[in-house]
Amino acid sequence: MSTAKIYADFQNLDDFNRLKLTSAGTLEDLANQGIELREDMSLTFYTDDADDQGQPDELLVEGSTHYNEEEQCWVASIDWSAIRHASEDKSQDSVPLFHAADSGDG
Repeated sequence: MSTAKIYADFQNLDDFNRLKLTSAGTLEDLANQGIELREDMSLTFYTDDADDQGQPDELLVEGSTHYNEEEQCWVASIDWSAIRHASEDKSQDSVPLFHAADSGDG
């Protein structure tokens, strides 16, 4: 099961190094997808980035939502070491799991 993909500003953090889910892009994605945040919701977060050739290549990471009582806003806990480029997902998706030449029929 895949999770919803929501924009987040990866430089907008709370005191615990969690993504603050307060940017206009975040709020727009949530509204467009009809998502109402709740505690421990799993989502995929993305932000704009580019590859070495300057082509768009979003950064992606999975996270879990929490309400920050002190700052009165929603945040997401993420594993900063798990951030990846969207192109990495695509290249893994395109790797065939089975090659006809490997079947021994030829």
